[in-house]
This record gives sequence, structure tokens and C-alpha cells, in this order.
Amino acid sequence: METLILAAGKGTRMKSKFPKVLHKVGGKPMLQYVIDAAKKAGSSREVVVIGSGSELVKEAISGVEFVMQEKQLGTGHAVLSAKKNFEQSEGTVLILCGDTPLLTAETLKKLMTVHESSNCVATVLTAEMPNAKGYGRVIRESDGTFKKIVEEKDATEAEKKIREVNAGVYCFDVKKLFDVLAKVKNNNAQGEYYLPDTLTILKAEGETIGAFIADYADETLGINSRIQLAAAERIFRMKKNHALMDAGVTIVDPNTTFIDMDVTVGRDTIIKPNTYLEGNTTIGTECTIGPDVRFTNMKVGNNVTAQFSYCHEAEICDGVILGPYVHIRPGTTIGADVKIGNFVEVKNSNIGKGSKLPHLQYIGDTDMGKNVNVGCGTVTCNYDGKNKFRTNIGDKAFIGCNTNLVAPVNVGDGAYIGAGSTITKDVPKDNLAIARARQTNIEGWKDKRK
Repeated sequence: METLILAAGKGTRMKSKFPKVLHKVGGKPMLQYVIDAAKKAGSSREVVVIGSGSELVKEAISGVEFVMQEKQLGTGHAVLSAKKNFEQSEGTVLILCGDTPLLTAETLKKLMTVHESSNCVATVLTAEMPNAKGYGRVIRESDGTFKKIVEEKDATEAEKKIREVNAGVYCFDVKKLFDVLAKVKNNNAQGEYYLPDTLTILKAEGETIGAFIADYADETLGINSRIQLAAAERIFRMKKNHALMDAGVTIVDPNTTFIDMDVTVGRDTIIKPNTYLEGNTTIGTECTIGPDVRFTNMKVGNNVTAQFSYCHEAEICDGVILGPYVHIRPGTTIGADVKIGNFVEVKNSNIGKGSKLPHLQYIGDTDMGKNVNVGCGTVTCNYDGKNKFRTNIGDKAFIGCNTNLVAPVNVGDGAYIGAGSTITKDVPKDNLAIARARQTNIEGWKDKRK
């Protein structure tokens, strides 16, 4: 089985500078879902027909062949533009639309099974829609077999009342497909070459055409507007949340929990409301995540607690406590059993096991050892206006409140730094460093000021 995916449409109703098929559902472009479903269904090769915004599509999507459709003259014309790519092909070609992100591999496998077992030259996937507006209607013979597909703009009032619609997914004998495409005309309301017309022509020539109804109509939804995109997003999110709950994850409020397709979450983790888990985030077991957490491309260990935190492109090891109001930036690894309290930002740093950053710190470009205590208001001064420099803090060091560590600087194991110090030189192991002006008390100053 080979696959042809139609993704050349302009998507004018999206009102976007980006191609419709690149708009995201569940954190990934719509087109990528369709490609992935085809691969999982057993496709050996994927050819994608592109047109509007072709360069953007090529930048975003890999692992497929691309074909240009210079003019968008209908679905039949789109398929015909890929004729050369299938000249050496035998067997079945699966035709999909790039704007159906909810379509699953399981449904495609069922379609293939029905197609191959029925000896049809073509089989179309259909769906029974409660509201069929905008879809081509499937017309059946009196015995229930396929008769034809009528586009809505060409349908009679009686035909418009039919709820079974064309899902835009087909299995074709590849040789028959390209032979019959040459016979398709554009004498319709749109002046376009419709792919479904091939089914009518093949049937008239005595060939057998199949029509397989999808188990779930939601899977076949095509996205043509931002409103439809939001509807697909809601369906996807709920399916993802239900799958995680079935696997042993507690989601306190699925309606306010947003989890991307590629996110994995371990058993007995609790996810609280207003949580966003994005990209390739992985979360271990027995964590408590939320409320108001956003993790993007994060690696999170077991028994982690996080609330009111934004973390991205970083790693959080087992037993860490985060929040509230924490920002973990890219390139950071938070070691096991670390506590990071309110209003703390950590960037491109390694924080050793058991260390504590309780509140009001900026730690950037720092390598921190184990069991370090960092006082309130500490800042690692890593930027001189031109270059970034690193700070090194040894095991069991104690950094007093309101300390400025001016990088590059090293603080040895077990060293102490007095509160209010600005450290510009290395502090050796087990030393006490104090770097502040001597206090002066001026008697009678208040009276003089009056």
C-alpha cells in the first residue's frame, strides 16, 4: 500500500499566511497526523501534493515525497498531478486529505481490509454526520450498494437531507485510478475536476465500488476554518485525556487540562486544572502537576511536585518540589530532591541533589553542587554586556541573602558567603567570604535633615 495525501488547498477561510495543513492540533501540524496515521496503517510510501505555501510545508514536514499542484483545479486534478510518481506502482493507493488530523490508523486498516476482501477497484470511506452541511453526499442504490457521490453545491434538496457523507478517504487500484482520471470532466458548479466522479465512471463501466462507514464520524472531520480547528482540538484533547486516565493518570478536570499528542505521563500522577503539557514532555510516576503549570519539551522524573510554574527544554529529576511562580529555562537540569520555591528563575544550569533555592533568586549559567543552600535575593551575574560566564558552587556551600556572584567565579565546597556580599573573586573551600562596605552610624543625622 502506498499513500497519496492531498494538501495543496489554500485554506482561504483560515485567513492565515500559513498553509491550512500546518495549523496545529494537539501541538502538531494537521498534515503530520495524517502522515503518521498512514504509516501506522502499513503505508510503505507517502506522496504529498502541495501548492499554496509549499516552501513552508517542506520546511515543516519530512520523510515524504512532495508533488506540486501549480493550479488548484479540484481533487481529481490534484491526484492527476502525482501521476508520474505512481507510474511504477502496483496494487493499492490510499488517498487521504491533509486536513483530517483526527483520522486514526485503526480506521484506515479497517478500510483497507474491507477494500482488499471485496475485490473492489475502489472503496470510499464515509461517515454519518448529524450535520452534513458542506460535505458531498453518498447516494446508494436501493440494495444499499454504492451509486454515486454528489457535492453539496450540485445536490438536490432531497439529496441534501442525506446524512451519509464522503469522508474524502479512498482506496484505489492504482492503475485503474489514473486511467479513469483522464475521463473526468469539470462540468459542475465549481468548474473543478472532482475525484469522486471517478467512482461514478468506474461503476458505469461495470466495476465494483465499495463504501465503508467509519465507526466514529468525528475522525473524518475536515478542517476548513478556525472554528472547525477549535472543534477538532476539543475532540483531540478529550481523547488524549481519556487515554491517559485509562492508563492510570488522575486528571482532576479534563476540561481545563491541555496535553499534546506526544506527551507521556506515568501511573498515579495527578494533574490538576489549568495545566499545559506540550511537545515531547515526559512525566514520571506519582507526580503532582498543577494547578497552573506549563511544561514544554520537559523530561520530568518520579514524585515531582509542581505548581504555578513554567518550565521548558529542561530536565527535572526525582523528588523535586517546584513553585509557586517558578521559571525553569532551557539547558537546565534540576537534580533529585531539590526544592525551588517562589519567584525563582533558573537558566542553563545544573542544580545538584538536595540543594535549596527557596525564594527570589536568579540562577543563570551555574553549576551547583549537592546540598547547597541559596539565600533569598541571590543573583548569579552571568553577563557583562557582551559575553556570558559561568558560576561554580561546590557541595554544601551556604550563600547568604542578597548575594551577587559575579561570574566567572568559583565558590568551594562548604564555603560560606555573608549576606549582602558582592563576590568577584573565588572563595576557597570552607572559607567565609564577606564583601560589603563597613557599616557607619551617623549620630544626629535625622535632626540635621529636618
